[in-house]
Order: sequence, then C-alpha cells, then structure tokens
Amino acid sequence: MKLAIFGTGGVGGYFGGRLAKNGEDITFIARGEHLAALRHSGLRVESIDGDFTVHPVNATDSPQSVGVVDLVILATKAWQLDEAITQMKPLLGNGTVILPLLNGMEHMDLLIHTFGTPHVIGGLCRISAFIGAPGVIRHVGMKPYIAYGEWDNSPSERIQIIHNLFSSIDGIAAENPANIQTAMWEKFIFITGTSGVGAYTGKPIGEYRANPETRAMLFNAFSETAAVARAMGAPIEESFVSETMQQIDNAPGSVMASMQKDMMAGKPSELNAQTGAVIRMGKAASVPTPTHEKLFAALLPLEQKARSR
Repeated sequence: MKLAIFGTGGVGGYFGGRLAKNGEDITFIARGEHLAALRHSGLRVESIDGDFTVHPVNATDSPQSVGVVDLVILATKAWQLDEAITQMKPLLGNGTVILPLLNGMEHMDLLIHTFGTPHVIGGLCRISAFIGAPGVIRHVGMKPYIAYGEWDNSPSERIQIIHNLFSSIDGIAAENPANIQTAMWEKFIFITGTSGVGAYTGKPIGEYRANPETRAMLFNAFSETAAVARAMGAPIEESFVSETMQQIDNAPGSVMASMQKDMMAGKPSELNAQTGAVIRMGKAASVPTPTHEKLFAALLPLEQKARSR
C-alpha cells in the first residue's frame, strides 16, 4: 500500500513512524522546521515502549508531489480540517480511503459530505504523544490503540486490509469494533469531559477528580455528552458514565488532555470542536448541556486570546 500521513504531529508522527519502521511506503505531509528536520535527520520517536529512528523518510509540504495514495491517515487538529480537506485532494484517486484520527464527531459529517462514504471510514486512536522538537515525536503515555470501521459497520475487504496493516505491528492494539460510531462517541464523551474540566481547572486529573466540586462537574459533563450521543442514535450504555469515572480514578494522577495542554500553553485549541460541538449537537437534539456551556463561556476568552496572537 501507498500511504500518506496528513498531519505529522503526535498522532500522525507516532503511527506513521511505526508503519514506516515496519517497511510500509509512507509519505509524511509536514511543514516548517518539522519538515526540514524530517528531511535532514529522519523521524525520531522517543517512546515509553522504546525509542527508534526512521531515516531517511519521505516528507513534503506538497501533496501534489505525492500523487494518488491508497490510504490517507488524517491526523491534524480538528480546527485545521477545512485547510486539510483542500490540500489533501491531490492524494485521492478512485480507490483512496481516508482514515480520520481527529478528536471530535462533527468532522465525519464534513468529510463524508465532501468526499462521500466510498472514500471515508470511521476511526479513532488513543495515545499520549506530541512533537517534542522538530523531527521528534514523544510518546509519553497510554498503550497505543487504533480503531477503524465502515461508517455503516458493514464488513469490507478494505477494512480487513487496514486491520492487517496495523495488527502486524507489535505494541499497537488495533481493532475493528462492532460499531465504530459507538466507539467514537465513547471516546468523544471521555475527551470532552476531561479536556473541558482539565482546562477549566488548570489541574491534572489527579487533582480535579479528588475535589468534590470539580468531580461533580466532570460527571455532569460526561452525562450530558452521553445524553447527546443517545439522542443522536448512538447506543451508549447507561452504565458507561459510571464506568468511565472508574477509569478516571484508575488513571495516573498527572494526566492532562491535549486540549487542556494547548490552552494552558496559550495555543489555539480544539475547544470549538469538543466543548462547542457538544453544545451545538445538544441544541440540535434538544438536549440541555449546562455544564459544557459553563465550561465554554469560561474558556472562550483564553481561546480568543490564543487565536489573536
């Protein structure tokens, strides 16, 4: 297979790096100092599971120069999606598949509207990784997990090919869930709660889960997003929120969500694609989301300040 990694940050850099190390034909779409370092020194992954370097690597800021590929792994930030859609079009041929690994749910509507279900499958991942320096990806937490599936959950040859691709790599948990939409909603419930409450408090998970007021806020945020998901047709189990709170209690106390890290660093974040999206979808489905509205109102000035720089 010929693959392109569109968005060579923590997610794209890690999974693309593992695929390249496994001998796959990978081209990384990157820019700036990160691109220059990739071209000069290759891709360095510093991981809790063991460091490795892939050198040389194919890297460019010009999708036109790559041509048509079999699989595009889309791993940009959610707020970069519009630009990515325009730039990635030269990568698409009749049989090209887009595997999106973005945080959120709304991006699926836009991708399917633009490219159609023949080109778009569902996808998600779990990993704590980021760009540590130009050309360097740091994987600092969580066992790498990736999931994918047809949007209608039907079996397909292309999903089996993608599953074979990822399941052949040691150390990555790869899955084709029975219902990819449910799996994506479950992740969305988790990240919107931890991102919003984490950014609101400015504290790691160990501190805000131990405070009765912010713990209740987290529980309510999970519950609201789960209610939105059910109203939109996702079969989220009634026990899911309580089970997620148990996961929170078992998580390392130092954990911070990526949106939270961006906001605390004064960078543009996925506030609109996460907290804002819950509010929009809640209104569309007539589901109240007061906790998310409170979080959004408190965090919006920080987001506006970051984007004005």
